[in-house]
Amino acid sequence: MTEMKAASRSNASGFARLTGGEAWKIASVALPLYVTMVAASAGALVDTAVLGRHGTVSLAAFAVTMAVYGPAAAAVSGAMRGVMPFVAAHKDSPGELLPMVRHAKWLGLCVGLTGAAAVAAVPLIGRAAGVPASTLDDLGVFPALLAVSLVVTSLGAASTSTLVGLGRGKQVMRAGLAGTAAAVVLSLLLVGGVGGFTGLGLPGAGLAMLASSTISASWAHHALRTSPALGGGPLAFGRPHPREILRIARVGVPLAATVLIKFAVLGVIAFAAARAGTRSAAVHSVAISLVNLTFTAAVAIGQATVPLMTDHVRAGETRRIRRVLLAGAGVALGAMAALATALLVLRDPVVSVYTDDAALRDRVVALLPLVVFVVVADALQAVCGFGLIGLKRTMPSLAVFAAGYGALVLAVLLVTAYGGGLTALWAALACANVLLLAGQAFFFHRHSARAALDAN
Repeated sequence: MTEMKAASRSNASGFARLTGGEAWKIASVALPLYVTMVAASAGALVDTAVLGRHGTVSLAAFAVTMAVYGPAAAAVSGAMRGVMPFVAAHKDSPGELLPMVRHAKWLGLCVGLTGAAAVAAVPLIGRAAGVPASTLDDLGVFPALLAVSLVVTSLGAASTSTLVGLGRGKQVMRAGLAGTAAAVVLSLLLVGGVGGFTGLGLPGAGLAMLASSTISASWAHHALRTSPALGGGPLAFGRPHPREILRIARVGVPLAATVLIKFAVLGVIAFAAARAGTRSAAVHSVAISLVNLTFTAAVAIGQATVPLMTDHVRAGETRRIRRVLLAGAGVALGAMAALATALLVLRDPVVSVYTDDAALRDRVVALLPLVVFVVVADALQAVCGFGLIGLKRTMPSLAVFAAGYGALVLAVLLVTAYGGGLTALWAALACANVLLLAGQAFFFHRHSARAALDAN
């Protein structure tokens, strides 16, 4: 019995050392990725603020375009995340890595053009949706500029996903911060104007976003081209290989579909909150903003787990695969705990950033415990989802989201029909996230158990 206890303590100690080391590696890669995402969000707020001061019609036209651009860009990013496990699998072989990067570029071009077509069609979509003619008339070349920007962003995402797959988070951060800095400066100059220059308004915002995406993509491309992992090989597109491009797409495209499902269902919840009253809509908007600010940390952590998992996947080491995921989940829980604690302790000044209405602020503060629960569950399911990316098994994530968020839509309809308030809507979202966590964890456990068979 004593020997068994000693062996158990030894195993636990070994597990702690292993996950602790991997947790540190995950955190070191995830932190610069999180900084990049937060900076990008802050840059987007500058665009909105500057346009709001320029004119209400311009701000409305910007919002209409972003309603299409936002989901399209998120779907493109989701699709390109499927590149990471393929890159990580060949990180020590430049001869195999170079063709993989070229395949990723071709996939980025394809998904970017698809998203760009939707963005370019904003005037038609707006007209069909009943957007006022005055708003549509103010669009001008803005949708076209953002369509081009999305293609550039997609090509840049191929480079950044490759860098993440190689574990080069700091290079991704530098590229992202350079693009964000350009966006902020150019927005202030081109939209608002300076000195005798009155600014271009909405076209100026489009030019700023296009320049930002170009700088970020170029920086990431240069960082990748000079990376020792590629051995100095050229990154030209070359001849497309449809079979290899589709092999990557089979991992990435379900992720894009998952993102679109999430956007659509969160849109349904937003409309349900609006139906509950103006104040409920405002409280929901602030709460979603707080969720997004903290959830991006989980996305960064999830991305950082993929490169560490890949070698174990290739070797079919199920236990080590699961340990990497547990390390990622531990880092995510730590990050969520830190952010949630800061949010709860500093709730009054944080919420005051969004509103100076005391009654509205009190409602947001009252909802915070439920918001924190939603974020933690969402963070853990996201890490499990990235674990499935590492296993190159993303269709289960799509199935889980379709089922879980499908049930959430039904719950939202019931809450709305029976006059449930905002708390009931967020309780439904919390339950849905718990279901997503259970589903993602189940499929990860199932597919990680098959890793040894797949490796052989």
